[in-house]
Amino acid sequence: MAVHYQARILGTGSCLPPRVLTNHDLEGMVDTSDEWITQRTGIKERRLAEPGTPTSALACEAAKAALDSAGVAAEDLDLIIVATITPDTILPATACWVQEQLGAVNAGAIDVVAACSGFVYGLSFAANQVQVKQQDTVLVIGAETLSYITDYTDRTSCILFGDGAGAAVVGRSDDPERGLGPFKLGADGSGAEMMIQPAGGSRMPPTHETIDNRLHYMKIRGREVYKFAVTKMVEMVSAAMEEGGITADELKLIVPHQVNTRILEGAAKRLQVPMEKIYINIDRYGNTSAASVPIALDEAVRGGDIVPGDAVILVAFGGGLTWAACSMRW
Repeated sequence: MAVHYQARILGTGSCLPPRVLTNHDLEGMVDTSDEWITQRTGIKERRLAEPGTPTSALACEAAKAALDSAGVAAEDLDLIIVATITPDTILPATACWVQEQLGAVNAGAIDVVAACSGFVYGLSFAANQVQVKQQDTVLVIGAETLSYITDYTDRTSCILFGDGAGAAVVGRSDDPERGLGPFKLGADGSGAEMMIQPAGGSRMPPTHETIDNRLHYMKIRGREVYKFAVTKMVEMVSAAMEEGGITADELKLIVPHQVNTRILEGAAKRLQVPMEKIYINIDRYGNTSAASVPIALDEAVRGGDIVPGDAVILVAFGGGLTWAACSMRW
């Protein structure tokens, strides 16, 4: 199946805070061990923003690297999309803080809230805007400061999350054989409580009681998430390969949401894809939600794991429940 591309990624960037939280550090905080965490998640360490650092600060650093990589000036941006579940403020959008800090005076700004799938959702919106010639150049950022909503008294969830940001500049493709291909987006709101921050919104506004009961932190149903993630990753990668016209032999790399090494291994086995074709950095950064895919993509590009012409699939799944995938020819 021939795919003619109209939009592509012009450049990528990422930002990881220098502060490191290791499994051994967590051993002194909750009842856990390095061995227990490593066996169940594959995580060895994660990065944490310094207290007082807003999500927009990480987003801007990743954005600057992506703009530099793309050779695009901030004032030439038409739209900024920030995917995050840890916004600077509920009002205004974090994208507005980023727009001001970058000096992107000609850009619109909007946030996307799709949890771990947020960056791929945003990338889809950006590609569509470029394809219909509504916008010429769109900056898509996935950025999180999950440490602010992680309950470090809950040993089942605090081991999972880290902070960081990744970004991509999307523009017109000058080569019909290179670019962003078909996207698949999905959701199932009946699974909303599998991954949730219960308080803080209009369903449960902040009160002394919600704070005392630690309801402003993320709550995760790990076993249910595991089953959902393996099934959905297999389904989405298969669909992306079919719709993107990518054969198993052609596939160079899958860049997945970094959720859990065991989940990625299980999905790879069911897909009959060797682990060498799945990019993994969760051991160093943990789960960074919407920042996960763009950080991994930037690393893969800068490390030479992805070169022009390569067939690549991005896939993510997370709270909502949401899921998203994209095939591309780099």
